[in-house]
Amino acid sequence: MGTIRERLEQLEAENLSKYATKSFKTKGRKEPVEECTIRTNFQRDRDRIIHCKAFRRLKHKTQVFLSPFDDHFRTRLTHTLEVSQIARTISRALALNEDLTEAIALGHDLGHTPFGHCGEGVLNHLVDGGFRHNEQSVRVVEVIENLNLCQETIDGIYTHSWGLVPKTCEAKVVQFADKIAYINHDIDDSIRAGIISEDDLPVECQKYFTSDKNKRLSKMINSIISNSLDKPNIEMDEECWHYTTLLREWMFKNVYVDSPAKLEEKKTARIVCELYKYYTEFLESQIEKDKIERIVVDYISGMTDQYAIEKFKELYIPKPIQALNKDEAIFRLIKKFA
Repeated sequence: MGTIRERLEQLEAENLSKYATKSFKTKGRKEPVEECTIRTNFQRDRDRIIHCKAFRRLKHKTQVFLSPFDDHFRTRLTHTLEVSQIARTISRALALNEDLTEAIALGHDLGHTPFGHCGEGVLNHLVDGGFRHNEQSVRVVEVIENLNLCQETIDGIYTHSWGLVPKTCEAKVVQFADKIAYINHDIDDSIRAGIISEDDLPVECQKYFTSDKNKRLSKMINSIISNSLDKPNIEMDEECWHYTTLLREWMFKNVYVDSPAKLEEKKTARIVCELYKYYTEFLESQIEKDKIERIVVDYISGMTDQYAIEKFKELYIPKPIQALNKDEAIFRLIKKFA
């Protein structure tokens, strides 16, 4: 009969595409582990990511809008969940390994900084050799939290950034899903914030996708599925890719750069700069010089928006003097009248 895991692996062998990555053919982990009787290798990777501390912190990290008070704006966590949902839909339709796809999607932004791409840009400027969140995400799973993931999962996390070449179809799916997710949900959030309206989007994109956000999302997803079915590569058809890219470029020009959504970024950039300076100087007397930058980068990139703001306040905003015992008045009354 075999274990549940073995039955799941048999289902993979029988039902998945020949281009899918089979969990029983994984290239393995750095540290060998005993096989689970219930879960496949990629299911275990997914679970390890969901239960790690870096994943939980994503709920308080910026996507586009900094520290939003409106509960309906996306955070780095809700972005991650939307990427996962889109990627799983595509993988299931293409008979790829949905578990590997999900693990990559859930882990792809674990190394992202507070304050979104603004925070990443500041660290990239300050750090010798630059800073890239995909590389930091790999460092989170390999070093900081030592999740001991499969090589295929780590490769997908590293290559989710556009321009890199994934080694699996599942990783390529996540690469597309990340782009599809942020273009569409950032349009939605920008409309909610009153920065743009649906009618402001490029007319040619409105004609191609229609002005319905659900239809726009579906068209992008369907384009990938119809152009990748039973093929060794994942791709979007040329026309859909053209209008998707046009929409992305329009968002950079009208939302991502120099828009009301970015008015607070100079303040957050200063927070990251000052924290970097403070902790670098603080560690000079504590540890070897060549280890300081790495520790400071790991610490700051792991911060949530709120934690970074609170640390900045703690270090640089003066606090009023308070009495040691705020209830001292009642004790005076007790002493006087009791």
